[in-house]
Amino acid sequence: MNVKRRKNKNRGFTLIEVMAAIAVFVLFALGVYEGVRFIYKIVYISRVRILETAILSEELEIARNIPYASVGILGGIPSGLLTHTKTMNRNGIDFNVITTIRNIDDPFDGMATGTIPKDTSPADYKLVEISAICTGCSQKEPVILSTVVAPKNQEGATNNGSLYINVFDSTGAPVAEADVLVYNSSTSPTLSFEDVTDNDGWLRIVDVPTSTVNYHVIVTKDGYSTDYTATSSEAVLNPIKPPATVTSQNVTEIYFSIDRLGSLVVRTIYPSCGIAGSKLVSMQGEKRIGREPDVFKYDEAHTTNGSGDYTLSNAEWDKYWFVAAGTGWTLGGTVPMMPADLAAGASQEISLIVRPYSENYLLVNVQEAGTKLPLSEASVRLYGAGLDRTLLTGLGYSRQTDWSGGSGQVEYSNEGRYFSDDGNLETNSPAGDIKLRKIGLNYSANGWLESSTYDLGSSVNFQNIIFEPTGQPPETGNDSVRFQLATSNSSTPETWVFSGPDGTSASYYTAINTLIHDSHDGQRYLRYKIFLSTVDTLFSPNLSELSFTYTNSCLPPGQSYFDNLEAADYRYEITRSGYATVSGVVTVTSTPVINALMSAE
Repeated sequence: MNVKRRKNKNRGFTLIEVMAAIAVFVLFALGVYEGVRFIYKIVYISRVRILETAILSEELEIARNIPYASVGILGGIPSGLLTHTKTMNRNGIDFNVITTIRNIDDPFDGMATGTIPKDTSPADYKLVEISAICTGCSQKEPVILSTVVAPKNQEGATNNGSLYINVFDSTGAPVAEADVLVYNSSTSPTLSFEDVTDNDGWLRIVDVPTSTVNYHVIVTKDGYSTDYTATSSEAVLNPIKPPATVTSQNVTEIYFSIDRLGSLVVRTIYPSCGIAGSKLVSMQGEKRIGREPDVFKYDEAHTTNGSGDYTLSNAEWDKYWFVAAGTGWTLGGTVPMMPADLAAGASQEISLIVRPYSENYLLVNVQEAGTKLPLSEASVRLYGAGLDRTLLTGLGYSRQTDWSGGSGQVEYSNEGRYFSDDGNLETNSPAGDIKLRKIGLNYSANGWLESSTYDLGSSVNFQNIIFEPTGQPPETGNDSVRFQLATSNSSTPETWVFSGPDGTSASYYTAINTLIHDSHDGQRYLRYKIFLSTVDTLFSPNLSELSFTYTNSCLPPGQSYFDNLEAADYRYEITRSGYATVSGVVTVTSTPVINALMSAE
């Protein structure tokens, strides 16, 4: 009995117990380490902030104590002795210090833009703003301090003027904190300084030396496009936006438009849908920087890769046109129809149909005049110079403009009816529009409607969903009109699965997300679902028209292509049931593309 007890008393730890103990110890040690590390980080950040505040206090004290006339930026407006950007070292740490000084036009004694009274000396005092940020500390936001410096006596009369710069986006909304570079090489010394716009998109530069067509301005912002003045040169003979002129005691206003950058995916394919790789494509936007002759802001050629793709990243919102560059191929149509309308911050795809090279050809784009949508099954006759040929345009679109007939229709036949709704929408007040239902003074917060089943006749490739109006009352909130689509190769699937632009039920098509997901391609039947919502129930969004474009296989919608033509004049005649005939004469050597608009009779 005693021997057994001694054996149990001398028994050690098992391997599992040792490993468990080690794990507990490691967790405890890591907790202590992270706690100490966090405390050290807080102390370090506080130390950096203290150093930055001390640097800013020193710099502001310098600005307060130098002569008033010297309070300015070297080569800037106001001009002075201070440096716009410099690096300072404290306790072995480098700090980037940026000084901004502005002349302020105080409304107390009138404004430079006023009439009675008009302030002829608008530089009433100076605002000095200095920021500091540690360059090697992973600091995200700088420390900023500011002060006001005023002259000892009343400001005197000046022969200078003012330059007001306004920056807005593609919708006309102001762009705050846009980076503005102003320079003038005709002054001595050369003026060159940077500043940012205020919350209203304005940068008001007061007490600017007079100069004629010499103030160059460049405006941009991170993730945004760039707008600028252009100097007359061999490349741009007549710039649309020349450098600004500043005259004595007057205000010069100049306007710029920038917005979020997007991307344009260009794909070259054969009519059989096969990949057409390594094709040189000329791409041209519609925005111009010069006239007579026209100089386009974007006008470059790019080659698609072996898979037939080229992505134009950081593309500015614009309407883009395409031409086959070189003699290796001819552009026989596009899907969707040109121009590719790239919205700000959006991604747009366009497929270019590659045809065998033809020295003389004609591409006819046929659209409905009111909607500008591709018009399918239009008959295009081209005759002259020994030719008489008639082609039909490809498939185009389906749309609905009236829902006043009410619900209960399974198959789309009556253009004014649909399948179902949740009872929170009004479809007949007025007829042709959909709005949220109004009860008393308030609208419903949200509502939905599901369409009847569209039979497109055969399997199609979908392109874009388009609706009107795209602009909604701002009180309704962002994306107050949204859509989802469901497709099938059966008119009676077990369920209709609705999804958005990423192919899932979590996303929705909106004004800037119109490209239909490729998971719907190859389907014949379609239903759509409309979602309306509002943040403020005193206001309602509305929908007056909804359409979706598609192509049958790789035939471009609303287009006909004529190749192997003579260098001559031809007559064309475009007809379609229910539309007025469009006709005219075209010289194919100078006009290889016709955009024809057909009006309903």
